[in-house]
Amino acid sequence: MKSVLIIGMGRFGHHLCNDLINLGNEVMIMDNNQEVMEDLLSTVTSAKIGDCTKVEVLKSLGVNNFDVCFVCIGTNFQSSLEITSLLKELGAKYVVSKATRDIHAKFLLRNGADEVIYPDRDIAEKVAVKFSANNVFDYIELTDDYSIYEIPTLKEWIGKSIMEVNFRAKYNASIIGIKVGEETKLLPDAKHIFTEEEHLMVIGSNEDMEGLLKKL
Repeated sequence: MKSVLIIGMGRFGHHLCNDLINLGNEVMIMDNNQEVMEDLLSTVTSAKIGDCTKVEVLKSLGVNNFDVCFVCIGTNFQSSLEITSLLKELGAKYVVSKATRDIHAKFLLRNGADEVIYPDRDIAEKVAVKFSANNVFDYIELTDDYSIYEIPTLKEWIGKSIMEVNFRAKYNASIIGIKVGEETKLLPDAKHIFTEEEHLMVIGSNEDMEGLLKKL
């Protein structure tokens, strides 16, 4: 369990807050508009109203006590930059700031952000990959070069084991999980026999995976 501060309760801030709470974290939320926080008041640890571009407001939160501080302001870059900088000046342990453009990310990193996230860009990329390739059920980018793909079992593999298919050597990729319905078995044994209803969680370089995806 971690102690988390979220500043800016727009759509992304809302989703982030709910997900963090569901994972058992303690969450404080902050916005200058009370209305955008009302639906979360019963679930968060605490909620504050105020202008976080003012140093006295941030000081009152005790930002150095949080494990992570999220700055989720997407519409006012100047405010996002000021808040990010003030958080680090006040001793925040780890600051994650939302960006909408690469130039924003560069300034945020220069002004104290430990990490920058692009939720809109990342979702768009994930959707683009999913719907550009046939039968890709899910996609997770790990680095610029490596990703995890959820794909179906090829007909030619059904009834054969991972070892018989020689999956790792043939495709230069690894099966890290096998999903059937809502259940996922991680790190399957090489003797596992492929079945038609399975989805495979495969990790590999994007370049190597292109060849495999063309077979789907």
